[in-house]
Amino acid sequence: MKDVLAEITRLRLKRKWSEYELAQHSGLSQSTISTWYRKNQTPTIQTLEKVCYGFGITLSQFFATDNDTISLTEGQKELLDCWAALTDTQQALFMQLFKNI
Repeated sequence: MKDVLAEITRLRLKRKWSEYELAQHSGLSQSTISTWYRKNQTPTIQTLEKVCYGFGITLSQFFATDNDTISLTEGQKELLDCWAALTDTQQALFMQLFKNI
């Protein structure tokens, strides 16, 4: 399994971001991010979703291995961006609508 903190660090450094900049992009506090490293804690899935949103990637892309190939069309990327902006209630309503189409 992938080392989550190492992957966050890799993606952050690839963008030349500090922990503060990651916090700004993801909507998390810098203290939350620094606590992960200080206590060697793995973020929750909900928090990791925010980190991925900050990086502009999906959870699938985050966990993909070098052997995995994930390519999304521009329309799929736009759909994921819109989905991420919905509240839990809106997502549930959308899924009900989508399943009934």
